[in-house]
Amino acid sequence: MKSALRHHFEAALQDRQLLDHPFYRRWEAGLLSRDDVREYAEQYRYFEAMLPDFLLRLSESLAPGPARNLVEANLRDEVTAPSHLELFERFAEFYGATIADMTPATRRLVNAYFEVLRRGSASALAGLLAYESQGAEIADSKAAGLLDHYGAREAAVLFWIEHGSIEVDHATWTFDALASLKPDVDEVEESARLVGDAWWSFLDERERQAA
Repeated sequence: MKSALRHHFEAALQDRQLLDHPFYRRWEAGLLSRDDVREYAEQYRYFEAMLPDFLLRLSESLAPGPARNLVEANLRDEVTAPSHLELFERFAEFYGATIADMTPATRRLVNAYFEVLRRGSASALAGLLAYESQGAEIADSKAAGLLDHYGAREAAVLFWIEHGSIEVDHATWTFDALASLKPDVDEVEESARLVGDAWWSFLDERERQAA
């Protein structure tokens, strides 16, 4: 069951590996401006602020048991002081991020998470895993780029360093929670693709603005 589930999940994201996106490639190469990083932070903040609420609603939709316990562990990591949102604000403030209106692609991204949540627990877990399965590598890449090319101080990259160390666990927990529900693999593939597409569109918009 797990091997079939993983196959369908990975198939959904085969061309949605976010580190392959031109925006992240330019991040890694040091080709973004400080304003590009600031604008990225202003929009990514909406996702980070949404995530604890998403995880809480997801945990409440699950029956008591292993899947719920794993989601609750993920939520504890998000909100235990200093919370991930607090760490993110150190990054955002370093680059001068202000309160900006949510752009269309950011709204689509946030809405995608609540759409998979509306569809049910298995869909929500598949959507969550779409990013978390890539999260550790993305965080490591971002931290390295900020330190190498964008003048970051250590406090400004703690958010990404933290995620580089915990996202492997989060991905494992989320996959195990999903597998425990014995979901329909087509539902998993569709929901993972929905969130994967939303993230790709989010980066497309960042790339257009950077250009």
